[in-house]
Amino acid sequence: MKVTEHIRKAQGNTLFSFEILPPLKGDNVQSIYNTIDNLIEFDPAFIDVTYHREEYLYLEKPNGLLEKKVVRKRPGTVGICAAIQSKYKVDAIPHILCGGFDKEDTENFLIDLDFLGIDNVLALRGDAIKSEIYFRPERNGHNFAHELVTQIQSMNDGQYLDDYLENSNPTSFDIGVAAYPEKHMEAASLQQDILYLKQKVEAGADYIVTQMFFDNDKYFQFVDKCRASGIEVPIIPGLKPIATKGQLSMIPHRFKVDLPDDLVVEIIKCKDNQAVKQVGIEWSIQQCKELKAKGVPALHFYSMGKSDNIKTVAQSIF
Repeated sequence: MKVTEHIRKAQGNTLFSFEILPPLKGDNVQSIYNTIDNLIEFDPAFIDVTYHREEYLYLEKPNGLLEKKVVRKRPGTVGICAAIQSKYKVDAIPHILCGGFDKEDTENFLIDLDFLGIDNVLALRGDAIKSEIYFRPERNGHNFAHELVTQIQSMNDGQYLDDYLENSNPTSFDIGVAAYPEKHMEAASLQQDILYLKQKVEAGADYIVTQMFFDNDKYFQFVDKCRASGIEVPIIPGLKPIATKGQLSMIPHRFKVDLPDDLVVEIIKCKDNQAVKQVGIEWSIQQCKELKAKGVPALHFYSMGKSDNIKTVAQSIF
């Protein structure tokens, strides 16, 4: 079922969903199942599965030249989504990126998803690889997420890259995109970022999932600005309970997200990470209660491979 159909069927009730990481190379699918088993009692409407693009390793050859090697650290998202839908009968949503894909790769990826009965995708530009400062698309790839959304929507309209492709049928993907209540790190301003978000919606995006945030006012203000700009699709808040003191620096650095002063002060007081985890759970519960009272479409949690604290939060909300 499509995400927008889940939201319509909920009739104003807030849904529960979460995102998982593919297992590291060498792990099997059971590591995924362990996370899902811990949260399945809350009847998730959908489960997002991230995609991790290839990274490059340069090996020095005997002649002194460098040889570029592609390293894939995590198994394929398509197979994981198929396994989740088969085992749990829950809609799995693969992330699809501009980075690492050309247009042919994208089309083939979408054909596989359509064949497997996967109804939803989350279309993202993706980050630059570690060896580059700025994002660089593949040759004949997409530079921006709205271009990727346009290609997916074209397939929904029955238009493939090869005009002579035989027996092609329109796909029917619900297209999700990302948004940043505190603006994307590369945007000059929040207003510019919202203009780019509107481009994605006009290209065919059906719903939006936000980056994590810890101040609900920033989410509510962001939604108001989106509505004022003409964006009417559902905007799903993304959440993560803080669990360690190290995340005080990691989250702002990696995700460009501000942490409220009150939360930072309480975490600094903690003697160990067990105490930090409890503070993070309590903060997240209060966030969720307020968001749910405001009628948000879903509470979407970023698990990052850890689900115990999300379970504790969900037990207080659902």
